[in-house]
Amino acid sequence: MYLVFNGISNVLTQDEQIAVFRNAARHLEPGGRFVVELWVPDLRRLPPDRTANVFTAEAGHLAADVFDPVEQLVVSHHVTFDPDGGSEARIFRSPHRYVWPSELDLMARLAGFELECRDGDWSGGAFTAESADHVSVYRLPGP
Repeated sequence: MYLVFNGISNVLTQDEQIAVFRNAARHLEPGGRFVVELWVPDLRRLPPDRTANVFTAEAGHLAADVFDPVEQLVVSHHVTFDPDGGSEARIFRSPHRYVWPSELDLMARLAGFELECRDGDWSGGAFTAESADHVSVYRLPGP
């Protein structure tokens, strides 16, 4: 079973995220795997007195993340516009609950999974303290 492209972060509470793991466990046989692809929040880029970070500023697109570190929530704000001076702009907001890898591991254990491996990307690169993403493979004990 796969949950990719940061899908777990679209589930906005910890209890609901745990329910996702439990639901995956109910649908897998012993030895089955649940693969989660997720970004690693880069809160180190935030100065102590700030809660927002611009991550894209280019012609036609401005994007910023606004963090609530207490609730582990982030809202990505995207503004697209005509770079040649048109007056119409489009705004898209996307709320997420960010999850640290260690918290995912605990959610998995609560649902009966064991961490089989964690890579920094889909090609098997090492997961390090500098990794922006990870692919974590959880396995239900059994054959």
